Amino acid sequence: QLQASGGGLVQAGGSLRLSCAASGSSLSISAMAWYRQAPGKQRELVASISNGGSTHYAGSVKGRFAISRDNVKKTVYLQMNSLTPEDTAVYYCNTMSRSQPWGQGTLVTVSS
Repeated sequence: QLQASGGGLVQAGGSLRLSCAASGSSLSISAMAWYRQAPGKQRELVASISNGGSTHYAGSVKGRFAISRDNVKKTVYLQMNSLTPEDTAVYYCNTMSRSQPWGQGTLVTVSS
């Protein structure tokens, strides 16, 4: 089970740090990812991180977002910088295989 938090309202150019707390021992060895779904759009992959720390980013966030993980705390983070209104969405975390229930996510709203 996954619990995303840290969203909120921020002005364009601002920053937020999202957290995803995971329960279940198997998740510490899973590749994890952050996804987002903007109003009227499909859910998309934002960033992923392997158990070994290799990261990949969607082109739209590369250079602005950074994903990291703490396997001891079973937590995955998403540092988001230089936010734009186009980043407004509900953000979710899940495994790369999307094996866990999605949960409610955390809403990020970026005002212009």
